[in-house]
Amino acid sequence: MQGKTKIGITVDYRSARKDAPAYAFLAAGYFDAIQQVGGIPILIPPYESDEDLDILLGMVHGVLLVGGHDLDPRRDGFMLHPSVRLLEKRREDFDRRMAKRIVAQRKPVFGIGVGMQLLNVAAGGNLFLHLPEDCPDALPHRDAQDPAHRHSLDVAPASLMEQVYGDGEIRVNSFPHMAVDEVGEGFRVTARCPDGIVEAIESVDDDWFALGTQFHPESETASALDIRIFEEFVCGISTRVAELRMVA
Repeated sequence: MQGKTKIGITVDYRSARKDAPAYAFLAAGYFDAIQQVGGIPILIPPYESDEDLDILLGMVHGVLLVGGHDLDPRRDGFMLHPSVRLLEKRREDFDRRMAKRIVAQRKPVFGIGVGMQLLNVAAGGNLFLHLPEDCPDALPHRDAQDPAHRHSLDVAPASLMEQVYGDGEIRVNSFPHMAVDEVGEGFRVTARCPDGIVEAIESVDDDWFALGTQFHPESETASALDIRIFEEFVCGISTRVAELRMVA
């Protein structure tokens, strides 16, 4: 695979209804961000065939797991909380199969929102199901009166998040009601909200470029600095691919 870095992007899905057919959709910010930093976005529909999925994973250099509604906690041995807004079954089935392969293959990956939560679960971690109950001392992570609500971020040293944001006050657009609790094997927390809620995770393995953010650097409410996360992701993969070609 020559040329630009190819990034597969998962999509959201809505099943057929009486007044509308089934369709897949995606907020433009995800593929716009990949293009802006020089990558080639390739949208990934919810494949039914594992063989086709494996072919697709062999074609792309990395994968972006996008945000959306909530994972079904019953699939991980937990009760369903009334606040959970479930992903469509077809999407969740596919996304979980995709994430398991990514973890097993150590495929470069960036998860955003529920995409980060999925990556954490696929690596053996688990989630808080509803922050107001599980973490009652947490700051408000959602403001119904302000969709652009942002809160500050505490970044871990020697991390990709530190490379992106450096010193100074950082504010991000994070609004979850579910969040990472126990961190999956092979990951570490590299950013938190001041109340301790996990906002970013990164792989501790030098041979696996994997990260996730609870906040949304692709959205219209993101800051100009947030795009650098995508730049680090795409450029990091490009550098690694170039190094592998030299070894080969």
